[in-house]
Amino acid sequence: MSEQSGLLLGKGDKQVFLNPRYANRHGLIAGATGTGKTISLQILAENFSRIGVPVFLADIKGDLTGISAPAKPHPKIDERIEKIGIDDYQAEGCPSVLWDIFGEQGHPIRATISDMGPLLLSRLLELNDTQEGVLNIAFKFADDEGLLLLDLKDLRSMLQYMGDHRKEFQNDYGNISSASIGAIQRRLLVLEQQGAENFFGEPALELWDFMRTGAKGYGQVNILMADKLVNTPRLYATFLLWLLSELFEELPEVGDMDKPKLVFFFDEAHLLFNDAPKALVEKVEQVVKLIRSKGVGIYFITQNPLDIPEGVLGQLGNRIQHALRAYTPKEQKAVRAAASTFRQNPNFDTEKAIMELGVGEALVSVLEEKGTPSVVEKTLMCPPRSLMGPISEAEQADLVRISPLAGRYDTMIDRDSAYENLQKRAEVAAKAAEEAKRLAEQKKAERRSSGSRRQGIGETFIKSVARAIGSRVGRQIVRGILGSIFKGR
Repeated sequence: MSEQSGLLLGKGDKQVFLNPRYANRHGLIAGATGTGKTISLQILAENFSRIGVPVFLADIKGDLTGISAPAKPHPKIDERIEKIGIDDYQAEGCPSVLWDIFGEQGHPIRATISDMGPLLLSRLLELNDTQEGVLNIAFKFADDEGLLLLDLKDLRSMLQYMGDHRKEFQNDYGNISSASIGAIQRRLLVLEQQGAENFFGEPALELWDFMRTGAKGYGQVNILMADKLVNTPRLYATFLLWLLSELFEELPEVGDMDKPKLVFFFDEAHLLFNDAPKALVEKVEQVVKLIRSKGVGIYFITQNPLDIPEGVLGQLGNRIQHALRAYTPKEQKAVRAAASTFRQNPNFDTEKAIMELGVGEALVSVLEEKGTPSVVEKTLMCPPRSLMGPISEAEQADLVRISPLAGRYDTMIDRDSAYENLQKRAEVAAKAAEEAKRLAEQKKAERRSSGSRRQGIGETFIKSVARAIGSRVGRQIVRGILGSIFKGR
């Protein structure tokens, strides 16, 4: 299959291809558990890799590392290859790099507190408006003072400093309540206990390390080992949103391209939007809308299309819909909603077809020339060329060891930042206070000493005067007595 003919997804009445030129118009893979969403993700990811497009995907269930190894022969794979008419099928893996926020199963991924910013951090900490305001003050003060916020201890020390100097902050930054400071500190403690201290710090991730090519010019497949991370869904969601925002900020405008520069797959996409404040959802909508001009395609994977906000869902041009079940009114509504998003095929009832799809089958609609959606096709999906399921732990360890990024992120760096600088300020203030206390005591002692000397001089003077007076009186008395004696003679 050539890049010009597109990426082969499967076959309905005819073969179904995804045009790489419109792959940055984003996409959706939806369907009930066990209907084949993960395999569809794998097919898309390896197809992008084969045309030189780097890929990022989150491995929620721990079964996507097989994309790094060739598929094993199987009669069912041979049967499907023949049904679809794949002429160039060859089992092969993709150049893959494993990442892990906790640094246990792959290269550590880190971001600084400053990179995360107050909006996403407030979302991560579940702060109310007042607490978010205090957090914004912390970031503003850090910027004003040139203090680096790199890790959690930097932010904690900043908040403590603000709490200790609330009155000084009032005029320039507004009121800061001790209750808000305490609430944020408690949330940070919970976050730290969930392992977030491994995520915040340096060396921070260089996004360009996601955008490499490997053997045969294949795009690097970046696999986030998220089976543990998904147990802290807010950290998982915030990390993915941060990654998306960073790409938007750092990548240049490229306009329309023959193929994307990078493709993201966000599994369990509903976690990105659950309980998200309106401001955050609006930011995601804006980024999703504008990031395609940076050459980035985003594909959301979720069970139900209704998990995605309308503003985002409306921007997902390429769609793979696996089977949905409709046992409840809510599920029936989801089926109708999913069916209504497709350009209808007169050969079948889309709503009915969604409930009748088998495993490995999907309704597929992709963007054709001029960016118009194709008529929906009931599609038998291609088998992956790579291994379905995970590789062994030993093979994962080897993948990390031989990675082109081995050793680059493994050791955390702790340079001088807000924590150290505020400690120095505290030490300087403590020394100044101690010196002021010493000088005050010295002056007090001098005053006591001076008073004592004055008292001594006064006493000496009085004694001297008394002696002088006593001496004169004595002499006068003596002279008086002698005078009377001589006069008597």
